Amino acid sequence: MKSEVEAFLTAEEEQEIVEAIRQAELTTSGEIRVHIEPHTDKDVVERAAEVFHWLKMDTTAQRNGVLIYVAVQDHTFSIYGDIGINKVVPDDFWESTRTVIQSHFRNGEFVKGFVEGILKAGEQLQTHFPWDHSDQNELPDEISKG
Repeated sequence: MKSEVEAFLTAEEEQEIVEAIRQAELTTSGEIRVHIEPHTDKDVVERAAEVFHWLKMDTTAQRNGVLIYVAVQDHTFSIYGDIGINKVVPDDFWESTRTVIQSHFRNGEFVKGFVEGILKAGEQLQTHFPWDHSDQNELPDEISKG
């Protein structure tokens, strides 16, 4: 029997999300990851910050990582950006991205929510951290699970 985390997305849906990450990262040095786990006893933002550190997303050269964290049983999520991107995005960027994702999640359109959130984050990353020939993919694109 699959866990709730394993059952949250099909393999095909996970691949669609990974492709969105790859597409978003094609034009930027920024790094985007998705982490899914069953539950957190902590505040969702606090837990996202922990996972961000645990995934070593705070080790990117330009500190421009973005994590979309989901606690499946809790029906909650958070978007967490490193200090490099936080310094340059508009003040309402994280809330507007959260609103896009949340509107799809509320309709059960989880893949669409992830993809649109990832692409929106990718646009900001491209604006402030454009790709150049010295860039390398610093973190895996796969969805991590806890």
